[in-house]
Amino acid sequence: MTRTAIRKKVEAFFKRYAATYARALADKPGVDKAVTRAFADYFVEASPAGVHGGRNGVVFRLMARRGFARYRKIGVESMLIDALEVTPLDDLHAMARVTWDSRTRRRSDGRLVRIRFTHYYFLTLLGGSVRIFAYVATDEQAILRRHGLI
Repeated sequence: MTRTAIRKKVEAFFKRYAATYARALADKPGVDKAVTRAFADYFVEASPAGVHGGRNGVVFRLMARRGFARYRKIGVESMLIDALEVTPLDDLHAMARVTWDSRTRRRSDGRLVRIRFTHYYFLTLLGGSVRIFAYVATDEQAILRRHGLI
């Protein structure tokens, strides 16, 4: 696969992934299944909380559902992609640097808070489908505390 083809596939993947976030924040049914389809059978997360890996399946689907419920509870209204940089690594793998732009309604004063943050995703294109097999996340808890959201 060419570098251009990889970039286009990854860009289309993240367009769908951002749409999944929008549906999740609107509490639409079936989002947990869409999230699990975005991840490989096994994946790894690295963040200031440590490095964790897990299988994609029923438990992950439940965790995704809980995670989106938590976002809605703290007032997250939107999560859009502000910038996307795709780096093909070889014919079947890529890295994406995604800058997210979120809008959260702070419960204490009703103010809409804009938060921009960047995650790095490592993707596989095995079998023609783009799937996340690892990602590096920011310190979400610190950001939320700093903005008075938790």
